[in-house]
Amino acid sequence: MIKSMHEHRRSFLKKASMAGLGALISPYNQVESTIGESTNVKRNPISVSTYSYWHFKKEKFPIEQVIEQAATLGFDGVEILHRQMENETTGYMNKLKRLAFESGLALPMLSIHQDFVSPDKEDRKKNIAHTKHCIDLAVQMGIPCVRLNSGRWNTAGTFDELMAVKGKETPLAGYTDDDAFKWVIDATGECLIKAEQEGVILAIENHWGLTTQVEGLLRIYEALKSSSAMGLNLDTGNFAGDPYSQFEQLAPYATIVQAKTYYGGGEWYTLDLDYQRIAGILRKVNFKGYISLEMEGKEDPLTAVPKSLAVLRKAFY
Repeated sequence: MIKSMHEHRRSFLKKASMAGLGALISPYNQVESTIGESTNVKRNPISVSTYSYWHFKKEKFPIEQVIEQAATLGFDGVEILHRQMENETTGYMNKLKRLAFESGLALPMLSIHQDFVSPDKEDRKKNIAHTKHCIDLAVQMGIPCVRLNSGRWNTAGTFDELMAVKGKETPLAGYTDDDAFKWVIDATGECLIKAEQEGVILAIENHWGLTTQVEGLLRIYEALKSSSAMGLNLDTGNFAGDPYSQFEQLAPYATIVQAKTYYGGGEWYTLDLDYQRIAGILRKVNFKGYISLEMEGKEDPLTAVPKSLAVLRKAFY
């Protein structure tokens, strides 16, 4: 027999609770001050991306269940992946916002997709309109930050093929990367006007395409950093080559950090990341923002997410 929704929910939460018991600790570190007294030092808040439970599979994993498990495990917030949303109705968004609030969780970021790398002006306009629309969605849900992509040439073919060439693509015939950077900077600049008006940060991510290389990401960021709405989402996993030297270059600009883990082997690739080292890099630049978990492994998220949280707590608390 098929379980009822309530039975499924109870079973889910029970399993999640048991999986996460070992990960729960105090949100503050007890450290010795210079005068020998114990003092509380606030740590980085840790959120979990709803993507950690889905990975673009055919059947979407309900965001409501991610919020419920995040509360059970003791996360500080939930990052919402736009494509994972059931719909965009006001009622649905208000439900997510209320569920998060009643669960004691923040909604720090809405991760969206757009692609400004196109010689077709109308295509770029569609992506600008989509980004502005998503800013409105973030405002409705009380989300202060939206993840931004630059886009890519799409000459490498599928995402798997893009990974094979480490994110480096050849421009379309008749165009150069300089053309693409101008398109991205101009389009993002237009979106930033809307973001400033609504009080939302647009955090551009090292998400392959033009932002595969640190220099490319900073080229876009530096051109737009005068905007009060410009931010940078630093992903620990999206690097070709040694991640740590690149991470050090970007850390001073980070608004939020997405932390990848790969339990069970990665969906597309696997990295062995040293989060103690990464946390040390962020402390050097006095980063106080969110660490948002993106568990990208093939293991069941009900066991892999609690393991990931334990790793991040050990490093960042």
